[in-house]
Parts: sequence; structure tokens; C-alpha cells
Amino acid sequence: MLCLRVIVIMVSFALFSVHSYATNIINIAQEQRVQYKRDEYLLTLLEKALAEAKYSAEINQVLIHPHQQRTLIALDTKNLDLFWSMNSPERESLAIAIKIPLYKGFIGKRALLTKKRNLERFKQIKTVEQLAKLSSVQGHDWPDTKILAHNGLNVRPLANYQAMFMLTGKGRIDYFPRSFIEVGSELKANEQSDLVIVPNLFISYPTGFYYFVSKSKPELAAAVQRGLTAMINNGEFDALFNQYFADDIAALPYNSKVQEIKLDNPFY
Repeated sequence: MLCLRVIVIMVSFALFSVHSYATNIINIAQEQRVQYKRDEYLLTLLEKALAEAKYSAEINQVLIHPHQQRTLIALDTKNLDLFWSMNSPERESLAIAIKIPLYKGFIGKRALLTKKRNLERFKQIKTVEQLAKLSSVQGHDWPDTKILAHNGLNVRPLANYQAMFMLTGKGRIDYFPRSFIEVGSELKANEQSDLVIVPNLFISYPTGFYYFVSKSKPELAAAVQRGLTAMINNGEFDALFNQYFADDIAALPYNSKVQEIKLDNPFY
């Protein structure tokens, strides 16, 4: 009788474990483009945060449409549980935003990519009004597009990510703003395009890059928040960020004499 009771307990525990495991599968969005080390960083950070929060989970990457707004809307379905993105009021209304800046604010510091022969155009630029005379490009549904337009900059919205590099490299667009943590790896991936960083000028605006969690998964959102907070407190967050990006940021051609054009962000 005791033996039978032990077997029943073991079977019940096994069924409970299987059920718990199944409920902790996390479907995250993976854009259909070249994956950079910034993507690896965000995935590694998420894994470490969940481990720190003692939230047992299996992460499943799901290829999604490159139009980001559609991706966030999909968080209202059962297809996706988590996405990472710059913040905006619209995105925060669609999902639970974990308001811890994953890139420590560097997503809002933007180097300007341009065709090498066009560098001369930027030498005398010191104000947003002067920069507005040149053309730029951003994703058609990126929050950055609205920020640049709000500040009077001439920005062309495009849906094709790779086309932005191509058009800038061909000189059809004057510059393509890319964040400090993105620009180095993107230049390497597009080294055939004749693109360079404008060395005497960059733009900046306050913004956050967050994990967004489906509103149907508040326990997941709480675990991510708890894990990230613990990593900040014990120094793991800074250590991981520096491991991925410190050298790239230090390699940028900027010093205290470089012109910074600060933009307003009414959507932050």
C-alpha cells in the first residue's frame, strides 16, 4: 500500500512538473534580418534575469514580420510573449513595459552614417536647423522617425531595413542615424557600402529600450523586472553591458570637442 502511495505521489509530481514546464515556455520575437551582437546581448540578459528571479523557462524564438508595430500587436495573441523595443506611448499601451533601459540610454545617442565622399557636407553643421537641410532615413514605424520629424529634421520613412544602408551608401540619402551600440557592428556587416561615421557630429535624445511583455503574462513581467533589478544591484547588469559594448563605444571617433545636437523627445 505504501509502495502504491509513493508511485501515485511520484506520478502526480511528474505531471505537475510537466505542466509547470509547459506554462513557462516563453515565445520571443526575432526579426527577420541579420542578427547582431546586440540581439545576443538582449537574449543573454533575459536568460540571466530569469535565472536570477528563479523563473524556470524555456525561451523559444519566433520569426516575426519586420514591421515592429504589428509585432507588438501580436503580443495580444498567444503567439508571442515578449519583445524588445524602443519605448513609445503606443507600444506601452499594447504591452507591459519593463521600464529598465536595457542599453543604459545609449540607444538615444546616434552616430550619423553617410557616404564617404559626403563627409564635407557635415563639417560646418552645429545646429538642428543646419542639419535639417540634409536628408535622413529611419524605419517607417520606428519611434525615432517621429522624434526626428518632431525636431524639424528631414526624415524619409522606409520599411526595408537593408535598403536604408543601401540608399545612404549610394548617396541618395545624406545620413542614417544609428545608435552607439549598433553602429560598429552594422558598419562591419555593410563594409562594402562605402559608409562611414560622421566624426565631428552626433545627435542625441532621451529614450528607453525596454522588454515588453504580453498583458496576459503579468507573472513573467514581474519575474523579468525582479531579475533585472537584482542584476543591477549585484553589478551583473553593468558587467554584461560592458562585455558587449564598452569597446565599441570607446572606438567611436568622439571626444569632448565633438558637436552634440540634442533633440527633444515628447514621446518619452
